[in-house]
Parts: sequence; C-alpha cells; structure tokens
Amino acid sequence: MDRFETILRDIKSLKIQGAENVAINSVKAFQYKAVKTETSSPDKFFGELERIRGRIFEVRPTEPLMRNCIRYVISRLEGSPGSDVAELKKLLKMFCRETLDHMEHAERMIAKTASHRIHTGMIIFTHCHSSTVMNVLRQAKNDGNWFRVYNTETRPLFQGRITAKELSKIRIPVVHFVDSAARIAIRKADVVFLGVDAITTTKIYNKIGSEMFAVLANKYDVPLYVCGDSWKFDPEGIYGFEETVEKRGPEEIWKNPPRGVKIENPSFERINPDLVTAIISELGVYSPENFVEEVKKAYPWLCRI
Repeated sequence: MDRFETILRDIKSLKIQGAENVAINSVKAFQYKAVKTETSSPDKFFGELERIRGRIFEVRPTEPLMRNCIRYVISRLEGSPGSDVAELKKLLKMFCRETLDHMEHAERMIAKTASHRIHTGMIIFTHCHSSTVMNVLRQAKNDGNWFRVYNTETRPLFQGRITAKELSKIRIPVVHFVDSAARIAIRKADVVFLGVDAITTTKIYNKIGSEMFAVLANKYDVPLYVCGDSWKFDPEGIYGFEETVEKRGPEEIWKNPPRGVKIENPSFERINPDLVTAIISELGVYSPENFVEEVKKAYPWLCRI
C-alpha cells in the first residue's frame, strides 16, 4: 500500500484523528499523489487533482479544515494559467507549504491568545482530544502558571485518554472523569476550553457531548471558549454538518447487542453559539457572530461557494 492509501486508511480508521492532524496529513497525501501524476497535459493534470481531491474528501465528509486547505491549494493553482505540468507541480508544492504554514501560524497564535485566560490556581475543563487545546495548555504552563485540568474519557473510543496521557507527560496535573460525571467536573472548573470541528454562520460543531457540557458551563457561570483555526469555517454547511452529523458504526458501542437493541453512535453535535463565551482563532477573540464577520473580511475566498 502506497503512502497515499495508507494515509487515507489511517484517517478513516481514526488512527489519524483531530481536525488539524487530518488536514495536515490530507495535504501531504494530496501533494504526494499529485506529484506522482503522469501526464503532460495541464487539463488532464487538473482533472487528476479533482479525482485525488474526491478520494480524500470521501474518507471524511465532515472536515471543513481539510477541505478548505486542499481547496486553497487548487484555487491558487487555477490562478496560474499557462504553466506546464512540471511548473504546476512546483507551484503545488509551494502552495501546500503555504497551507501547512498557515496551520502552524494559527496554532501558535491561538495558543498565545487563549493561554492568557489561564492563571495559577485555576481548574480547566476540556472534553475529548484537541491538539489546539493541548497547545493552549502547554503554552500556559510554559508561561509559568500552575493549574489543574479536568477532562472526560470520551466514549466509546476514549480520545480523552490521549489528552490525559499528553498532560501527564508534560507534568500538568490532570483528573480524568467518566463522561457522565462531567457535571461534577464543570461545577468545580474556572473555565472550559473546547476544540472545534466546524463553524457555520449559525452553529458550532464539536465532539458529541460538547453542547451538554456547554449547557452545564452556562448553568454554573463558567466561561466557555472554543479554540480553532478560522479555516474551519463552513459558510453554508456545504461540508455536511448542516444536513447531518456524522455517525459511526454501532460496533464501537456494543459489538453483539441483544436482538431489538438499536445503537446510536453520533460523532459530533451542534453547540448553540449563545452558550459560547467566545471563539478564539488566529484572528483573535470574538463572539460567534463577530467571528463570522472577521473571517469574511480576512479570507473572502472561504465564503465563495
């Protein structure tokens, strides 16, 4: 199995997980496959790019960051008319690098900005595993703050254990809660940090359980910040979130349930923006409504369907 197929398999199986990691690996897979394309015709080359894009997109239909990254690369190439295939491949590598640089920059800026909301003595609550939130916590520790993290296990695949393990490795005290004990954890927390999978003009999407925890945070007056790259913006719900929320196989919950037992295994859910204190992206700290306006100003191409 070549590198391209291996990456796609690992994304589908969740061996590669998290919006940022999926996007980074998808861009690398896209570049790898595109550079290996054997054609001397620019038109055929662009046709191959569309085919490669389709293969990647079908692996995870609800990944705006991944889709926007590849969309950016292709749109930049399409703005380079008259180039031969060899030159297009050189440009493609450059635009892929630009895309990866954007994500690296966004992660640094989010960590720097969000970490200012963490102070010594605080209890931070987080759910599932977000590389962005991990960077925020790491930055806050590096700034000299001592704090404790409460996190949830995130059934059925226990992505929360990844968070707990990573926190343990960098010596940030962590208390690991079963999902159903989140009320106890949030009631004691000073702030909630969540990652984000997609942001539309009317909704925010993250791992299943996120709105339940947002409701609890609101009940207990605990500020809740959603942290994520602005390229996760999905202006019209075109990447699947508005119409449906991805569901995974029932075997992840119960391999051999009794006859007549139906299993529901949704992966994501909508978070009412009214429950979110602010969205923190590389653009700054904004209310959900103002975040949308800032994205439109900073990246008009993101809003063109």
